[in-house]
Amino acid sequence: MTQLAHAKEALLTPQMEAVAKDEHLDAQELIRLVAKGEVVIPHNKNRSAKAIGIGTRMSTKINANIGTSDIECDLAKELEKLALCTKFGAHAVMDLSTAGDLKEIRRIMLDDSALILGTVPIYAVAAELDRQGKDIRSFEPEMLFTEIEAQAEQGVDFMTVHAGITQWSVQAHDMKDRLLGIVSRGGSLLKRWMLFTGQENPLYQDYDRLLDTCYKHDVTLSLGDGFRPGAIRDATDATQVSELIVLGELVKRARARGVQVMVEGPGHVPYQNIVANVQLEKRLCDNAPFYVLGPLPTDFASGYDHISGAIGGALAASAGADFLCYLTPAEHLCLPDLNDVKQGIMLRA
Repeated sequence: MTQLAHAKEALLTPQMEAVAKDEHLDAQELIRLVAKGEVVIPHNKNRSAKAIGIGTRMSTKINANIGTSDIECDLAKELEKLALCTKFGAHAVMDLSTAGDLKEIRRIMLDDSALILGTVPIYAVAAELDRQGKDIRSFEPEMLFTEIEAQAEQGVDFMTVHAGITQWSVQAHDMKDRLLGIVSRGGSLLKRWMLFTGQENPLYQDYDRLLDTCYKHDVTLSLGDGFRPGAIRDATDATQVSELIVLGELVKRARARGVQVMVEGPGHVPYQNIVANVQLEKRLCDNAPFYVLGPLPTDFASGYDHISGAIGGALAASAGADFLCYLTPAEHLCLPDLNDVKQGIMLRA
């Protein structure tokens, strides 16, 4: 059973008990919030991470992205970053590695830290295709579901899946003249495959299969914002909202299956529209926990995105955003070094 399934039966798990204590909240009230899906406690059954609550009446949590790449594949350095995440107060880490032995990198990160750990499984699939000298057009849906199952068995606590990019939402996107199109890597990979094959997004088409895997291991779904705006001009447009409508449907289906779920939010948003964006997600997604990248209230802060993001994040959190992905000075420029990671976490905290 998942944390959500236990809560629906009014059962207090050790993880709920720990979260209630940390948040100074009555345990029965926490059970109620988890049962409604307004709080998630990412905690894969195959791993013992520190239990944290994300959502309504919880303190705002911080995630840090780390991981290897073709530009720099140095696991020792990534483990140093992982240690900094713990030292400076991050609550979660996402392993976005795309180079090296990805399974072994995840294993070491899972073993090396008590922080909850998230991934984006489509990255591993794309990396394997690249290793074979192929691109995403050669992608087979079974590859993605196999990867998701393997990562769940390994102990990953939450996964970003871009299930809201559908043939319907792609049509809305194609009718809109965006300044920057798609800036989400996972979103762009799936859209390219969908346009090439003419098929539906397998994460949406076979969503029940995804939910079965997540229920089995209690993996929290993080519904990715594949159509998030990458420029102020693109914020809150038909493309973004169409995906959010789909995500609202997927939230309900996940909760009905007993799977914990949160929703990822936009990147570049004008300052005066940040509160409205948070309210829109809460309304369309039935108050699901909101995981926000930024928001960045300006397009012109390269090298200072950690500061710009801290401004946007503070406003978003005050309006109800629950989980903030850090931004470092390296955002939009290069890969973050150790000091960038430190700065990104400290300005979120």
